[in-house]
Amino acid sequence: MSFRSGRHFLQIPGPTNVPDRVLRAIDRPTIDHRGPEFAELGLEVLEGLRHVFRTDGPVVVYPSSGTGAWEAALVNTLSPGDRVLAFETGHFATLWRAMAERLGLEVVWVPGDWRHGADPERAEAILREQRDIAAVMVVHNETSTGVTSRVPEIRAAIDAAGHDALLLVDTISSLGSIDYRHDEWGVDVTVGGSQKGLMLPAGLSFNAVSEKARAARGSMPRSYWDWEPIIDANEQGYWPYTSATNLLYGLREALAMLREEGLENVFARHARHAAATRAAVRAWGLEVLAADEREYSSSLTAVLCDDADEVRRLILERFDMSLGAGLGQLAGRVFRIGHLGDFNDLMLAGTLCGVEMGLRAAGLEVEPGVAAALELLEAASVPA
Repeated sequence: MSFRSGRHFLQIPGPTNVPDRVLRAIDRPTIDHRGPEFAELGLEVLEGLRHVFRTDGPVVVYPSSGTGAWEAALVNTLSPGDRVLAFETGHFATLWRAMAERLGLEVVWVPGDWRHGADPERAEAILREQRDIAAVMVVHNETSTGVTSRVPEIRAAIDAAGHDALLLVDTISSLGSIDYRHDEWGVDVTVGGSQKGLMLPAGLSFNAVSEKARAARGSMPRSYWDWEPIIDANEQGYWPYTSATNLLYGLREALAMLREEGLENVFARHARHAAATRAAVRAWGLEVLAADEREYSSSLTAVLCDDADEVRRLILERFDMSLGAGLGQLAGRVFRIGHLGDFNDLMLAGTLCGVEMGLRAAGLEVEPGVAAALELLEAASVPA
């Protein structure tokens, strides 16, 4: 392979670029995971995670991808044969449904068009009729579509139906990028992952857990995924298994970066970059996949394009930039621009320039879109 100058632009919606501060933190000697230095690290990380999840309760950490935390959310709270309500909001909602069914749960599936989030009114109607539903599963930010579900409205729908179903929410591509409040929004289990808004490599996943979720203690078989031994060991800063120590070093640094910027500023930055990206897309004459302005994602933008895969191929080949592919039923129909994590205005401008050049290289007649994005960025405001 010949040398290519300059940096690779990794603009998929996760894994994201890992900041130098986090890389340097990870690049430390491994320590004894039963020693006092590790206990200090563990307690500091667990406290920092509670701040990001906006919870006073426990946050369970696993050395796994987010898929592991999906499974943990189900096996700790439910029993074989339980009925769960889920919404077809995209590829990852579909995968979580498939997992639930493999585990022996019955899924009440609400079909969707992959352009809208979970429907609170439909949720309330179903819960009023079907009193035996044990849990509601929602993907907060669908990484395959760039659509965000309105979690507080789903919680309100459960309450309005007078139902006691648990609320399980996937925040893998929203945590640390989009405003999220585990306690305030009445979520029982929140699923997270390390490789997106938390700016780490893949390898850690999380469950933020309510008291109600812990009390549920379903009879699903579990061993490694069992919360209780982990929560017990966490009281002293340890885990009951060999921990991913160096990833925890990186997590501590990432959490420090989020604190330094301030979560509200982090969310505002992501919203601003998302709005600028949508401005560029519209100026190009293309269409954002998300159909409801209330559900626009701040983490990524999925763009409808008949030549999506060819555009992605040319952009990678000519400009050394990776965009997200269309997944599931969107394969070949969209490309996804990730704008989350360690990301600033200049990086966004470079990303959009690469997309615009790629569109033209693919033979698409597009109007200048970068200028529209820059105008919004320079105004330092997000349209209502």
